[in-house]
Amino acid sequence: MARFDILVIGGGVNGCGIARDAAGRGWRVLLCERDDLGSGTSSASTKLVHGGLRYLEHYEFRLVREALIEREVLLRAAPHIIWPLRFVLPHHGGLRPAWLLRIGLYLYDHLGGRKLLPATRQLDLARDPAGKPLTDTFRKGFEYSDCWVEDSRLVALNALDAAERGAEIRVRSRCVEARRDAEGWQVTLEAPDGSRETVAASVLVNAAGPWVGQVLTGAIGAEAPARVRLVQGSHIVVPRLFEHDRAYIFQNADGRIVFAIPYERDFTLIGTTDRDWQGEPGEVAISSEEIDYLCQAVSGYLKTPVTPDQVVWTYSGVRPLYDDGASKAQEATRDYVLTLDGGEPGRAALLNVFGGKITTYRKLAEAALARLAPHLPEGRKPWTHEAALPGGDFPVEGFEALVERTRREHPYLAEATARRLCRAYGTRVARLLGTARTAEELGRRFGADLTEAEVDYLMRFEWARRAEDVAWRRSKLGLRLSQPELAELDAWMIERAETLAMRAAE
Repeated sequence: MARFDILVIGGGVNGCGIARDAAGRGWRVLLCERDDLGSGTSSASTKLVHGGLRYLEHYEFRLVREALIEREVLLRAAPHIIWPLRFVLPHHGGLRPAWLLRIGLYLYDHLGGRKLLPATRQLDLARDPAGKPLTDTFRKGFEYSDCWVEDSRLVALNALDAAERGAEIRVRSRCVEARRDAEGWQVTLEAPDGSRETVAASVLVNAAGPWVGQVLTGAIGAEAPARVRLVQGSHIVVPRLFEHDRAYIFQNADGRIVFAIPYERDFTLIGTTDRDWQGEPGEVAISSEEIDYLCQAVSGYLKTPVTPDQVVWTYSGVRPLYDDGASKAQEATRDYVLTLDGGEPGRAALLNVFGGKITTYRKLAEAALARLAPHLPEGRKPWTHEAALPGGDFPVEGFEALVERTRREHPYLAEATARRLCRAYGTRVARLLGTARTAEELGRRFGADLTEAEVDYLMRFEWARRAEDVAWRRSKLGLRLSQPELAELDAWMIERAETLAMRAAE
């Protein structure tokens, strides 16, 4: 029976972050994910690495400060999939007063020791290009900094780093049972073909996201239900609404805010909603009411209204927030909560992960391992604070140089393709392209600029198995691929997976 120090249930950003940190400290780690990496909440975020400006209104100063500090830590670690983004906040005379916005933005600039990102400035929207798409009602605004993140790629890169440091990553591997014994945990895992294997682990981490409660009461057999509040957040994508490269943060009359963000060159991402979710997390989908809400929220600011018929794609996720008794979904804490069950002699430790934001996943991992360390063999000290993620070993300001070098070494690549590949893979783009000297040497084209070489790389190194893994999580090429092209890609990947499996078995 295979034995591990730590077994992590859940391949979202928190689970993969914990696996990465633990593997780097020398512990034997196994992570199991019942679907694809990042296939739940972690790929359904607003895709921001940010402090959370609106959390200041709820006096969550510690959370905001930690997130603001992490914003620049993560920017340094992964400048290919994380980059600075300026946000325009128009002043709405009927909502928060200008003096309150100035105070909030001053705190936002100074709470986290900002070093890399530019400071807030006031805008004359009658003159600034950011005012052009807005109605003439909005004459004054503010501009501040946060960062964009390719959220599902962040998950995959954490898993990749964990694997390269010795962790075992098993996707499409469901935890069906976990039972304590005299030495720790006996955990039964089920593969897609229905076969089962039992492994042993000293400690267990339940980082199953929206399914954290189901794992507790189901696989683990806990009697007490988890204190988890499921909150749905939905987004819509429409054709590009404005020409500049800044994002907007719009205040809404219900006290919420809605973002409108440049997305994948030709689109605008709008989100998010906040409402309690009572169903199965995997069945979450945007409602017509949410689409209307998001369209109306941004249309109140724009000269040209956004209508539901413009929506080209939607996605929804369920946030597994810790139930702090807040009356409204939007007021429930986004802070993470870790609960430790056991750890005393004869009772193996179980750590449950609730809540959290994508920005603070690395700090969450450090906190989780600090709780578990007394129940594990001696490991190395925390190390992720200054460590680059795979492909991120270049300066924050060095992206354009990376694109230029890639095009120089592979002149057959169109500029847009080279830029997309560098954004996705950073310095690892050289591994993907290999020795190819012509476009034909990259193999079959599946549509858009997706080639056989890229899909093969994603299958061999990033656990992609189906077309949706590639089109919607390792990339967003699903916005540009037709249904027949996706079907052809899926068929090719299934056949390729069988070939790879046979080679591995030889």
